[in-house]
Amino acid sequence: MSTTATATTRITLTVPGMGSDHCAGIVRTTLQRLNGVETIETNIASHRVSVDVAANGPDGDALKRAVEGAGYDVAAVSRQAEEDGEAVAAIEEGYLRQARKRLWIAGVPTTLIMLLMMPHMFWQPIPGYLAIVALLAFPVVFLHGGAATHRSSWRSLKNGTFNMDVLISMGSLPPYLIGLVGFVYPMTSFIEMAATIMTFHLLGRYLEALAKGRASQAIRRLLTLGAKTARVERDGEEVEVPVKELEPGDIMIVRPGDKIPTDGEVIDGESHLDESIATGESIPVYKGPGDSVIGATINKEGRLRVRATRVGGDTFLSQVVRLIDQAQGSRVPIQEFADRMTGRFVPAVLLISLASLAAWLLFPDVLRPILDWGASFLPWVNPDADTPVLALIAAIAVLVIACPCALGLATPTALMVGSGIGAERGILIRSGEAIQTFKDIKVMVLDKTGTITRGEPKLTEVVAAEGVEEAQLLVLAASVENASEHPIARAIVDGSVARGIKPGEVTEFRSTGARGVSGRVDGKQVLIGNRRLLEEQGIEGLEALDEAMRRLEAKGRTAVIVAADGRATGIVAVADTLKEESIEAIRGMHSLGLHVVMITGDNERAARAVADEVGIDEVQAGVLPEGKVEAIRALQKKHGNHVAMVGDGINDAAALKQANVGIAIGAGADVAIEAADVTLVRGELSGVVEAMHLSRATFGKIVQNLLWASGYNVAAIPMAAAGLLHPMIGVIAMTASSLSVIGNSLLLKRRYARVHKGDTP
Repeated sequence: MSTTATATTRITLTVPGMGSDHCAGIVRTTLQRLNGVETIETNIASHRVSVDVAANGPDGDALKRAVEGAGYDVAAVSRQAEEDGEAVAAIEEGYLRQARKRLWIAGVPTTLIMLLMMPHMFWQPIPGYLAIVALLAFPVVFLHGGAATHRSSWRSLKNGTFNMDVLISMGSLPPYLIGLVGFVYPMTSFIEMAATIMTFHLLGRYLEALAKGRASQAIRRLLTLGAKTARVERDGEEVEVPVKELEPGDIMIVRPGDKIPTDGEVIDGESHLDESIATGESIPVYKGPGDSVIGATINKEGRLRVRATRVGGDTFLSQVVRLIDQAQGSRVPIQEFADRMTGRFVPAVLLISLASLAAWLLFPDVLRPILDWGASFLPWVNPDADTPVLALIAAIAVLVIACPCALGLATPTALMVGSGIGAERGILIRSGEAIQTFKDIKVMVLDKTGTITRGEPKLTEVVAAEGVEEAQLLVLAASVENASEHPIARAIVDGSVARGIKPGEVTEFRSTGARGVSGRVDGKQVLIGNRRLLEEQGIEGLEALDEAMRRLEAKGRTAVIVAADGRATGIVAVADTLKEESIEAIRGMHSLGLHVVMITGDNERAARAVADEVGIDEVQAGVLPEGKVEAIRALQKKHGNHVAMVGDGINDAAALKQANVGIAIGAGADVAIEAADVTLVRGELSGVVEAMHLSRATFGKIVQNLLWASGYNVAAIPMAAAGLLHPMIGVIAMTASSLSVIGNSLLLKRRYARVHKGDTP
């Protein structure tokens, strides 16, 4: 989303009680009523609501009052765009502590009530029992235990919205008040039911907070991973400053064992860095002068001087947090079904509850046979109870067993866990929509340079002429090319050094432009270039190398001939080499049933050579950057809107946007990453297969959660209305429903681990 700073202001509210998408929908509906509100983004993973307001729109206090009017407490109001990990963690811990306190205040009296109820009902009546349980239940239902629930219900009703607390209030207040009638008229006590319903509701809230904390632990950990302070050079001295005070250009001193304070570039020193937080790769990575480093990664051994390049919200870690946050707060198209249901859920449940009450009062004889049947296998069903008692039990059971929270948690919890798993493995999925779209992808389009290949030339083959040693050939080639800065020259020199060859001294060095170079090495006149140049110079022995030349060029190599003192001594070939994982990655794509297409600006011969080596299904060569978009459109027309593209460069950005799912190699250009739906931080093509497995597994969990939550309500509410479910059983089942959805999402970690080993999702 883009906003103009002068036109709108973003205000962020932290709403700890916004625990499901049902709650988020109520908050959105409430804020949309305010004039001047432009856009609203809710994120139940971080319990935040981000609101863009116009210049004449409401301020933070007005937004806070509106949200509180809908029944939700607001813990913080901020205009700060940057994440404060410690503040977020403190708010979450405070909310969990408060939920624990309320549970204790409700749980202790309710436990005493249960201990008294058993002997009173089955063995020996307790004198003054009703008065005792009324006193014990009062703080549970009305004071610190239930007061927040009733306050939220009242605000929600006044606001014209209906949250989950309305059902709990309606399920606990009437039983308590009706139970007091027992002081003047002998009747069944319902006070125990009121206390139990409230206690199990508070237990559910506490357990949900604990479980959701586990589900969102990936982003929580990221928020607190950065260094707190940095050693910087100021006026020739090392001083320690808070990381928040760093500025681009500051020279940081990073000692062994320290975290890199912020993104930067090594200007002095060598070391290995543990970059597992960023890439998921546990093997430390070598860093030397000129190499980029990522904030929060750990320096393993050497002392480094690092120039800060990005600080604050621009760092890699901040961008990762934003991407995960964006994914967790995004909406999946399938979620529209759940949204439509939850938006009307509570009013519908209230109507069903009233209808069941009326039906039992008006037609008890019609409904009692259901109880006679149920009593044969349900121990809590009592068909001999008075009609008013049965009517009240049915109405209350409907209220407390209904669970919009399970529906509201179905999508966000799966997204939380899925995006967290991705972050740990260096796979950043920007949106829920991408997860749903990804599972249906049929065509995977790959850029060649930098995606399948390394994007830099390497010495690949050396062919020595008859009577010439390979080492002699490399000494001549490396010595002359060492005087050149051309990428092919550097590839020849680096490849020779890697083979143990030390370049010699060169004199009389000359470059003939794109055709070749020449120079004198150890008294020999050396000429390196293409065949035409060497023919023009009358070099002998070229025919003997023709077959090798044709073979190398057929493989897409850039081959140059080396001659010394007028005679050809051999060929050195250079190519943009494959990344090690490319063949295995494309094999994995085929196992997923994907049609793999390579689109490149290279010539047909070079492109075809790479395609044959890695197993590409279709090649489109000679495609200019502006032509890639049209190529994607043509594939979409042919295969439907099921085309994904992987790219790493600036010239890939438009095509990544055009594709149904754009995948950026993390080592590539920022603009490509910004245009993509998925970013592979590690820069390995194998991450595409991992990402597809993960998206399929995550979407599978979303579907399972929605089916369970909707199926639970479809089955449970009619049973409750028929009198087959006791309210106390109902409130336990309601809590179990929400927890099962969260638990099922958490099982995604185990499920994904199995899928990752090769099982079909």
